[in-house]
Amino acid sequence: MHVVGDLLGVKRRRTRRALRAARMIDEVVDTQLPLLAAFDEQRRRRSADYLAELVKLAQDYRCFANGWIDAAELDRRGRRAVTELTRLRTSSRSA
Repeated sequence: MHVVGDLLGVKRRRTRRALRAARMIDEVVDTQLPLLAAFDEQRRRRSADYLAELVKLAQDYRCFANGWIDAAELDRRGRRAVTELTRLRTSSRSA
């Protein structure tokens, strides 16, 4: 019975951590979003794409916290997000 309690504790900690990560990402997006108005159209579009990718990642953390996806899927989505963010960042340098 003690093992089951330990597993539930681990799950609760993972859930809290995932929700905390989602909130942190939301705060970054909320802070950066008002700044887009000051950018030229091309930079605004690239920045909006970047922020949209962060919003999707925050949603992935919420899906994990709700048990809709497992840790392996969250990891896969996180790696895809990092790859896309890197692509967006490097393409903005060459533009």
